[in-house]
Amino acid sequence: MADKETIIKLKNAAYDMRVDLLKLCYHAGILHIGGDLSITDIVTCLHQYVMKYDPHNIKWDGRDRFLLSKGHCAATVYMAQAHAGCFDKQELLSTYMAVDSRFGMHPCAEALNTLEISTGSLGHGLSIAVGMALAARMDGKKHRVFVIVGDGESQEGSIWEGLMAGPHYKLGNLVLIIDRNGISMDGPTEQYMTLEPYVQKLRAFNWNVVEVDGHDMEQLCNAFDRLPPAESEVPMLILAHTIKGKGVDFMENNPLWHAGSIKDEATLNECIRQIEDARAKEMGGVR
Repeated sequence: MADKETIIKLKNAAYDMRVDLLKLCYHAGILHIGGDLSITDIVTCLHQYVMKYDPHNIKWDGRDRFLLSKGHCAATVYMAQAHAGCFDKQELLSTYMAVDSRFGMHPCAEALNTLEISTGSLGHGLSIAVGMALAARMDGKKHRVFVIVGDGESQEGSIWEGLMAGPHYKLGNLVLIIDRNGISMDGPTEQYMTLEPYVQKLRAFNWNVVEVDGHDMEQLCNAFDRLPPAESEVPMLILAHTIKGKGVDFMENNPLWHAGSIKDEATLNECIRQIEDARAKEMGGVR
């Protein structure tokens, strides 16, 4: 179980990530910043606490696999990998979306070897994760496959096929995290395609479903600490309730910030001030 010192370290890492993502949004000109900020805590927890991998031997066969099905939020994964030491953060900040950059708006595994797959066309990630988990099971390998799916993306029929397949093949080595921020590109998810009663639907598909506050690092750690052995037969689903644009008041729950640009330094500084004020309020100055 994560101790108090670990929780503090992870919380600070997530705040640092938010600041860096806002800087990237300013310097790059555009980012899917709303969704980036909604999954920051989750991605930080996965990369700095949960997953087994070696940043200096990224294709180590025993590593856990991570897939970002909602590929438009690639910047958060890039930043998490940079913070973990997979590559130089400055390369990301200076070359993101440039010609021949390793860091595109959507993840390209051919360009960046820290990625397992290329994503961006929504709805594919869970089915690919099912295939990877099944292959691991057939080969007698013990690693897990983690995949983050968006709630707006869950309107895709292929996601529900993956939800059927995971339990059918008894893939206890598969961990699905759904980013339940309630806002798709066009507006509230429930306005365009009703998902509720979401938890009941997911449990009816025979997943082990745990609900958490996706911005509460202790809840996230506790949920991941309770993962059953990878050899078990019931896949795990963590439904993370989050806020799109978390941490910046004019971005929060605003579909206009699904993708957006911070156009001037004064706005950037205001965004960073809000993040640092939230850090000070939560952490009491503890770093």
